[in-house]
Amino acid sequence: MIKKCDWCVGNPLMEHYHDTEWGVPLHDDRKLFEFLVLDAMQAGLSWQTVLNKRENFRKAFDNYDIEKIARYRQPKIEKLLQDKGIIRNKMKVNSAVTNAKAFLKVVDEFGSFDEFIWGFVDGKPIVNKWKTMREIPAESEESHRMSKELKRRGFSFAGPTICYAFMQAAGMVNDHIVSCFRYREII
Repeated sequence: MIKKCDWCVGNPLMEHYHDTEWGVPLHDDRKLFEFLVLDAMQAGLSWQTVLNKRENFRKAFDNYDIEKIARYRQPKIEKLLQDKGIIRNKMKVNSAVTNAKAFLKVVDEFGSFDEFIWGFVDGKPIVNKWKTMREIPAESEESHRMSKELKRRGFSFAGPTICYAFMQAAGMVNDHIVSCFRYREII
């Protein structure tokens, strides 16, 4: 039997995400924005809850067209808050719009969000060597620096725990346990 990180085992959607996306270095700005939105939506909830609604989020947020989201006005936000297919938290929905605007400013300054965000790990993933899931932290020095800088640039729902989850999703850190088959595949 193939060994996987415990958090995904037993749920086909979670296993697929673990096996194909989680921890894989990501450099596509639209996809990076998607993970920023999804990780903010996860705050206080389980990743499974967010993942179950992922396709609904893509539809509701115009396939993560950042420029379009940055132009959302109150009628569109109200429509999103009525959409039962997504997480209808007013602060989280508003943060997606706020973060799209801040994201575009970063792109203007750095040429891409990818160029900016990967600077927090010197352009290459941090490869951890956790033996058990209990060893994996919820935050890191890098996620604290990232959080501080994102907030300074106008991002919301960008605390150090959300930033660390984003870093894991975007492959900025490899937090697969060493016995997981994906650990060696993505280092």
